[in-house]
Amino acid sequence: MSLRTTLFAPLLLAALLLPAARAADDPDLARLRQRVVALDADPQLNPFAAYERLRARQALDALAQARSRDRDGALYVAERRVQIAEIAARAEAAERETDRLERERAELLVEASRQDAARARAEAERLRLQAQMQAEEAERLRQQQAADALAMQDVETALQGVAGAQAARLNAAREREARLAREEAELVTGGKLPASKRDGRGEVFSLAKGAFGAGKAALSGDADKAVRTVAAYVQASSAAGGVRVEVTAADAKLAQRRAAAVREALAAGGVAADRVQVSGRSGKSEKTELIVVSK
Repeated sequence: MSLRTTLFAPLLLAALLLPAARAADDPDLARLRQRVVALDADPQLNPFAAYERLRARQALDALAQARSRDRDGALYVAERRVQIAEIAARAEAAERETDRLERERAELLVEASRQDAARARAEAERLRLQAQMQAEEAERLRQQQAADALAMQDVETALQGVAGAQAARLNAAREREARLAREEAELVTGGKLPASKRDGRGEVFSLAKGAFGAGKAALSGDADKAVRTVAAYVQASSAAGGVRVEVTAADAKLAQRRAAAVREALAAGGVAADRVQVSGRSGKSEKTELIVVSK
């Protein structure tokens, strides 16, 4: 071994051991490293803020190697980096927990809505059967009292009142079922049903004027979501029979292509093809209507 090597080896060893010695002698460095170790060991925080924890370790390494005149600045940076890593890990963990709780809340709301809809359907069926039984009993009473016209008139008057009240209750139950079906559809899809009205054709949903671009047959993003929400409503409602799509546009072929696009969106939302009828015609005012027909 040369004299130069003999002299250089102890110096090299001292240089390698110097950072470790500094860490052992520096309580601030030891304290900050302990915080990083605790953050890494925490099973709830360890998956988060990987980049910030890396920057904190780099700052600690810089502090361990800093000269005396640079130590205060290096200590300040290391303190901030460790603090940022801890805050970022807790913030990401809190955000992940918030997302989980929101998903659970949405699932619970959907399930509650489905249960309410099922109860409403059962109540509507019970009232229908009750009305049918009362109607059969009314017919028997009419035949029994045929000999007495006055008594028959009294019975019919009473029965009309019962039938009217029963019909009102049945209609109220059906309206409640429809409302719950709307709420379920909007919860499931996260969208909103278009504006609607009832006429002789059924329940008519009208898409907004911007549902299609000028001269285009493709649905916009909002319109596609609205159509899928209508599809979810049709599936949730026991009273819905099918959907008739009526489109008016400046050109009959364009209207037919738009009607086909709406039918495809309904199919994507789960409505069977045999439950959808489409028609397109030319007209001065453009409009797109989805008519939910009762069974």
